[in-house]
Amino acid sequence: MPERPYVIDEMISAKAIAARIEDLSHQIRSEFAETDKLVVVGLLRGSFVFIADLVRELDLAIEVDFLEASSYGDDMESSREVRILKDLRGAIEGRDVLVVEDIVDTGFTLTHVIKLLKSRKPARLRTIALLDKPTRREVDIRADWIGFEIPDEFVVGYGIDFAQRNRNLPFIGKVRFTDEAAK
Repeated sequence: MPERPYVIDEMISAKAIAARIEDLSHQIRSEFAETDKLVVVGLLRGSFVFIADLVRELDLAIEVDFLEASSYGDDMESSREVRILKDLRGAIEGRDVLVVEDIVDTGFTLTHVIKLLKSRKPARLRTIALLDKPTRREVDIRADWIGFEIPDEFVVGYGIDFAQRNRNLPFIGKVRFTDEAAK
């Protein structure tokens, strides 16, 4: 399939993201102040930049683990079928867990992951998402902490990709197809 030409318009600057992560880290530190060691679980691949910046702001004893779940592949629309591609390495039973998600769109992935992790009996399970698109929600779910609520736009950058491209952008950008702009 030939790739459609597109441009990326900045939606959320790197500076705004950094400031929001600092705010969120204060709330998370307060929630988990009494925790011996917080297990921070990043949902790959999109959360890797967010989790790296977030854990550097947390003045807590933490352990980082990753889980890879997919419902998109290289498509722009969710398949609604969530597959676990990489599971956690460590046990979470009786431990406090923070799940770090890049974006909550339909809600299928986060719902599936929460159900899976709750079955492993953590002491507490909380969630944080950098981005939330509530107008796209098909499952009744909301992260405990949200960085930014965004409109129904296809976005890239700061770890989020389009067909494995644009993860390295330091900001969140809206994808705009140039063939649509010409119409």
